[in-house]
Amino acid sequence: MTTTVDSLTQQEETANEASGAAENDSTSGTSETSPAKGGSVDADGADTDSDKPKRGRPKGGSARKTRTVELTLTVTGTADGEWQAELKHGSKWIARGLDVPAAAVSRAAKELHSDLSGHIDEVIDAAREQQQAKVELLEAELARAKQALAELES
Repeated sequence: MTTTVDSLTQQEETANEASGAAENDSTSGTSETSPAKGGSVDADGADTDSDKPKRGRPKGGSARKTRTVELTLTVTGTADGEWQAELKHGSKWIARGLDVPAAAVSRAAKELHSDLSGHIDEVIDAAREQQQAKVELLEAELARAKQALAELES
């Protein structure tokens, strides 16, 4: 096949007109690839510019995401100084209603963070004071009961 200069020029003009139409179409949401935009296309219509840098994020070299584990430890105390712990992993309960000594709760809070231990120690101290008052009342009641028993025996 022989090609003349006139036919090559005519093919380039046709390609330039097609690229102008493609630019107009790109504003309406469609896009076409043409060699006039700087890329070269082989006979099958495949892009042959492989030395151009690709746009966007490179594949494969992304940073790893840190896997997080959701554990929820709930420690509940009563005014009587009784403490219970519950542990949840995601939405699954691991342990519920475990009795925990107040001293263990205080030690654990101190290990975790000083802001936690201050508030928890306040709650434990208040429960301790309440229990001490209860003991004093019971000792007074016991003393009265012993006196009443002694009076009955005589």
